[in-house]
Amino acid sequence: MIDSLTESFVFLQGWLLDHVVQPPLLALGMGSHLEMAFDGIQFFLAGVLQIGFAYLLLRPIEAWRPVEVWPDRRAVRVDVLYSLLDRLGIVPLAVFALLAPVFAFIDGWLRLHDIIPPQIEDIFPALDTRPLLAFLVYLLLLDFAEYWRHRLSHILRWWWALHAIHHSQRRMTLWTDSRNHLLEDLIGGFWFASVALLVGVPPGQFIGLLLVVKTVENLAHVNARLSFGRFGERLLVSPRYHRWHHALHLPPGRRYRHGCNFAVLLPIWDQLFGTQYHGQDLPPCGLAGGPLPPGAERSGFWRQQWEGLQAFAAALRPRGHDAGERQPEGSHAG
Repeated sequence: MIDSLTESFVFLQGWLLDHVVQPPLLALGMGSHLEMAFDGIQFFLAGVLQIGFAYLLLRPIEAWRPVEVWPDRRAVRVDVLYSLLDRLGIVPLAVFALLAPVFAFIDGWLRLHDIIPPQIEDIFPALDTRPLLAFLVYLLLLDFAEYWRHRLSHILRWWWALHAIHHSQRRMTLWTDSRNHLLEDLIGGFWFASVALLVGVPPGQFIGLLLVVKTVENLAHVNARLSFGRFGERLLVSPRYHRWHHALHLPPGRRYRHGCNFAVLLPIWDQLFGTQYHGQDLPPCGLAGGPLPPGAERSGFWRQQWEGLQAFAAALRPRGHDAGERQPEGSHAG
């Protein structure tokens, strides 16, 4: 069955390239971009599958056991737009188009100087014949890197100015995961792709890794009273666990002054680096103060992008206090 699904996916990808994408590219004299277009179609189809899976599985859970019920869901609709832009490949394609020449230049320079970066399989040859095990190792390494990317986005004042858009949503749902400033998406895409390149992730596994990370992130943001149990919540980030990361008011204590529960997939990173908090209740979400103007959670897509840029510019200006401080202790800044 898996082979049949894979064959159908590849057939549809080729059909879309031949009948929908290739003709206009050739007509415009852009035939050299066909390979990139082929990858773009793969992103698009994978995004359609991921959105469909997330909606069919997670939306019924939200409707069945919601944490909050809102008579007006207009504030959620902008997050749906973010999700479509992110999951259907528009933002990842922009990242790919920007980074591909850079990576090609670096790879060419290294090869010219007889430098071939080692891959995980070079260090652990057994992984070369065990693709599933290699996939899990790559996932572990990327998740470790994602923990630090996420934590830094709360510590560095200029990065927090962008990331605050994600945390401004008071009505958190499965769509909230993709609510990010476009500039932060570019930064995050560069981070993820760079780490994948450094550890030697094969192109065929890259999209699979991205889909696993994105699906778990959707799950972590659902508006549902969903628990993995005492043991399960220590193995995988759950909606309860991640809700404390979005809490309107942070847990007390200096260790949580920048936030808590930064892990994307595995809570073990928070435990190892002292940022884990296990709260039993389900707190309200949102921002208690800056860097965005009041009411930012109700702004439209383009206004949020503009407000994020304004906050970003303000954060780059010299300040008389520690650039790592976000909010007074005890108030939520992310």
